[in-house]
Amino acid sequence: MATARRAVAVLAAVLVAAFTPTAAQAGTDDASTTGDIGIMAAHKSPFGCGKTFYANNWSPGHNPSGAIDWQSYGDDAVGGETVRATASGTATFSTTLSADVGILAYGNYVTITHGDGTKTRYAHLATMVRGAGQSMTVAQGTAIGTVGGTGGDYAPHLHYEQITAGGALDTSPTVEGVTVSLGQKKAVTSTNNCGGNPYSPAEVCGGGFSVIDQKGLTGGTVYLLYNSGNSDNCVVTLKSTNLGAATAVSAFLEPQGGTRTTDSGSYTYYAGPVKRSAPGVCVKWGGSVGSSTYTSPFEHCD
Repeated sequence: MATARRAVAVLAAVLVAAFTPTAAQAGTDDASTTGDIGIMAAHKSPFGCGKTFYANNWSPGHNPSGAIDWQSYGDDAVGGETVRATASGTATFSTTLSADVGILAYGNYVTITHGDGTKTRYAHLATMVRGAGQSMTVAQGTAIGTVGGTGGDYAPHLHYEQITAGGALDTSPTVEGVTVSLGQKKAVTSTNNCGGNPYSPAEVCGGGFSVIDQKGLTGGTVYLLYNSGNSDNCVVTLKSTNLGAATAVSAFLEPQGGTRTTDSGSYTYYAGPVKRSAPGVCVKWGGSVGSSTYTSPFEHCD
C-alpha cells in the first residue's frame, strides 16, 4: 500500500499545480484549520456559462497597456451583462468617477486579491453587488456587478486587468486557457459558473498533494490526500449541494496513537484542509455534510 500510495502521489505532484489557502471564512473551526477561503485557480471568463464575448488587448493606445476590453460579440451585447469573479479571492469595491487612480477613471470597479497575491480588476461597472469601500470573499463565478460605462463617456464594455503579485500588469493575460497578447482580439466562450463546486481537493490542500481515497456523502464527498514529499496527509470535504450557502460541513484527520484534528462549521463550499504528518503510522479520516457522515478505519499506513 505504501509503495502504491507514494507512486500515485509522486505522479500527481508533477501534474498538479495548486496554491495553499490563506484566510478562513466565517465558521466554527479548530485553531489549526481554515475552512472555506480564497485560493487561486486558473482564470475563467468574467461572464456566465456559455457566454461568448471579444477579449480585445488594444495596442497601441490602450491605458494601461495590456488590459483587456471585453466587448460585444455577434448579436450578444455585453452591456448590462453580469460580471463574475474569474478566480476566487477577496473582492474590494471602489468608485472613482474622475481620473484619480493614476491617470485612469475606472468608474465603479472591483479589485480581487487572489490566494497567491495576484489581483484582477474589473472596471466601468454599471452596478456593483457591494457599496464602495466594502469587501467580500468570492469564489470563482461569484457575481460582483454588471457591465457599464462609468468613469467617462464610454460605450458599455468591461475593462479587465490581471496584475502580478509584484504589482505589474500582465500584458498577455490568460482566461479559459486562451492567452490574449498585446494587439490581439479573440472571441472567448465562458465555462465560468457552469455548476458544480468550483474547488478541487488538490487546490484546497495545496501543491504536492494528490487524492488517495474518497467517500461519497449525501451532498458532497470527503477526500484523503497525501504528499509524498513530506509524508503529510490532508482531508477536505467538498459540498455538491447548497453551494454558495453556509451549511454544516466538517473534515477530520487522526494519526493512529495521536489526537484528532477537526474542522467543522457553516461553510459555503468545503471544510478543511486538515493536515497532519503521520510517518510510519495509519490514519483515520472522514467528514460530514449535514447529517451524512463518514469515518474510516485506521488505514493507509505509511
